[in-house]
Amino acid sequence: MTGFWALIAAAYLLGSVPCGLLIGRLAVDRDVRKSGSGNIGATNVARTAGKAWGIVTLLADGLKGAAPVWTALEAWPGQPELAHWVGLAVMIGHCYPLYLAFRGGKGVATALGVFLVLAPKAVAAGVAVFVLAVVLTRRVSVGSLLAVLAVFGVIWYLGARGSALAASGLMILLIFIRHWANILRLARGEESRFSFGSG
Repeated sequence: MTGFWALIAAAYLLGSVPCGLLIGRLAVDRDVRKSGSGNIGATNVARTAGKAWGIVTLLADGLKGAAPVWTALEAWPGQPELAHWVGLAVMIGHCYPLYLAFRGGKGVATALGVFLVLAPKAVAAGVAVFVLAVVLTRRVSVGSLLAVLAVFGVIWYLGARGSALAASGLMILLIFIRHWANILRLARGEESRFSFGSG
């Protein structure tokens, strides 16, 4: 299992790469941590540098989630549960990155990449829930939280059990932990709304 643990470590280090921070600096010479919500994820990059760069960040964070999980599935095709734990490692890296003193993003885009490889049908359901929730509430945090719950529900419905389901559940829990401030603001009615205008 030496190869598996090496991939776990590599997944964490890859997850730690702060795509949003790098894109913000390269694109508009800004530290996105000093603007908007202070987060390094796609939503704050969109607010700070424009929606086009937010989309680039979304794709970059998703790709870094997908790559190590795909590698795990290819390396151990008969053991998909191992890929789920690799997915958790890359998620932990994104949320608690070594390179930024363990202060990272909220994990939604990286989870999108992870689950797109592990359970594309679940991602389709999650994206549909996300879009509907954001359109109705204009709050990305609401869409994100409902979407990951939908993803977990579909994964369970499709038959994931045991170790694989546990790893998936921990990924969803991690996203909720990272959204705790958003949850508190939602409870107080203070969560900011997302603009659908150009930018």
